[in-house]
Amino acid sequence: MPILYGNRRTYATQMLTVTATAMLVAAGPMSGTMVYAQQANADAEMAMDIDHAKILKDAGVIGVFATYKVNPDYYQRASAERRGGVEEVLAVVDAHKSKVRVDAYLTRGLSSESDFMLRVHAYDLEAAQNFMTDFLETRFGMHTEVTETLTGITKPLNYVTKEDSPDMNAALSSASYSDEEPKYSIVVPIEKDAEWWNMSHEERLSHMEVHTAPTLEFLVNVKRKLYHSTGLDDVDFITYFETADLNAFNNLAVSLMEVPENLYHEQWGEPTILSTIQPIENVVATLSALK
Repeated sequence: MPILYGNRRTYATQMLTVTATAMLVAAGPMSGTMVYAQQANADAEMAMDIDHAKILKDAGVIGVFATYKVNPDYYQRASAERRGGVEEVLAVVDAHKSKVRVDAYLTRGLSSESDFMLRVHAYDLEAAQNFMTDFLETRFGMHTEVTETLTGITKPLNYVTKEDSPDMNAALSSASYSDEEPKYSIVVPIEKDAEWWNMSHEERLSHMEVHTAPTLEFLVNVKRKLYHSTGLDDVDFITYFETADLNAFNNLAVSLMEVPENLYHEQWGEPTILSTIQPIENVVATLSALK
């Protein structure tokens, strides 16, 4: 049986499949119970496949952000090997697509610390970890160095909810992105100080209403998504933005700096990750010097 890409997990899975098939053949025609069990297993696997659009909207979803630097020695490899590395990456993405959604970003030229970023969504952290492990076992992945990882989970709104802040919530719900397709992403990790966490819910709600008000005008040209990281990472939040208008994003960032809630930041950025949004095949081919 051919192996799609050279990692231990895939090889082990394939060998188990071969062994199981051989045992069934040796045992003769399957009983009705065995056929039913096999079909039930297949149905269960299909039921676990994720909806790649829905996972971006659901709560309780793990988001892992990882940035990488390509080692210079990779470019000493023959072009055929580098092309094979691209094919292996795409095979890994395809092999894991039923469990994770992978988005890719090119940071080279915009960051001195990294060349690209992967954002991985999964309903289970282990599924995201398995993808990351297999990615690093490809010929391309083995020639990269991880420079940053951030992990968070999506949740419903904590403060500006229909119950606690109906007017502000209605304003948030009534506006939607209407600009051209986003070309850029910006990731800003945030850590709050102890004073913030020792406020009452009502006090934090008041701050978040003031925080939200000046940002409403930017909902039409800046997409935003929040990940909660307290206890999962060294920061409390990962704020993710997409836009085609960097001037609008800059104005949004200034408006966020001017509200009192900003006084309770222990960390804002550091790193701030700016990138272009691209298909993963483009990112890997570009960084493999094949474009």
